[in-house]
Amino acid sequence: MNIVILTGAGVSAESGLGTFRDVDGLWTKYRIEDVATPEAFARDPDFVQDFYNLRRRNCAEATPNAAHFALARLEAELEGEVLIVTQNVDDLHERAGSKRLIHMHGELLKSLCASCEDRLPLKGEMPTSPCQKCGGGPLRPDVVWFGEMPYRMEEIWNALRMADLFVSIGTSGNVYPAAAFAQDAGRAGADTLELNLEPSDGASDFADARYGKATDIVPVWVEEVLSAS
Repeated sequence: MNIVILTGAGVSAESGLGTFRDVDGLWTKYRIEDVATPEAFARDPDFVQDFYNLRRRNCAEATPNAAHFALARLEAELEGEVLIVTQNVDDLHERAGSKRLIHMHGELLKSLCASCEDRLPLKGEMPTSPCQKCGGGPLRPDVVWFGEMPYRMEEIWNALRMADLFVSIGTSGNVYPAAAFAQDAGRAGADTLELNLEPSDGASDFADARYGKATDIVPVWVEEVLSAS
């Protein structure tokens, strides 16, 4: 079996990392236009860097939860292929043991030179010094901002078209291009399943769905898949 799994903020919420679009989500506290666009970085880079430095500290304090560990177990034990495509910029999937992983929105723990696009691991706060490779470019978080193209999209679309099963976990279903993944996989012949706290905006695109906390429903689903394989 070939499984492609999309994960969103709902997977990491129970690890203490804030979601974006819920009642108390990050976008109720910060304006997208102030922290998550290239224009915001050009206008006030210090404010943008402070926002991501805070998120990086929160990420360091968080730990993977049962949903992360269950997905890592699925990858390790399934007689087939498992690819996780995550909208999350944290490293909780990696810390849980997942290896086949695409960060379509980038990684919080990497810096990106805005000039030469050199990428380096980043654990603490963003350095204020210029890029060490080109010597001039400002450093920014290696995350995809609004108005920018998500990473590795051709690879993702190809994986969706080869999938036997597409599963969406913990996503709102209203951010494109990820919101179209279920339709694309379904048209290519894959079964589709939504695992979420509540029906997403794209719930009608899925053939099957289960709702509840990710730490409850994801381990149960993984156990069922492994038992049947």
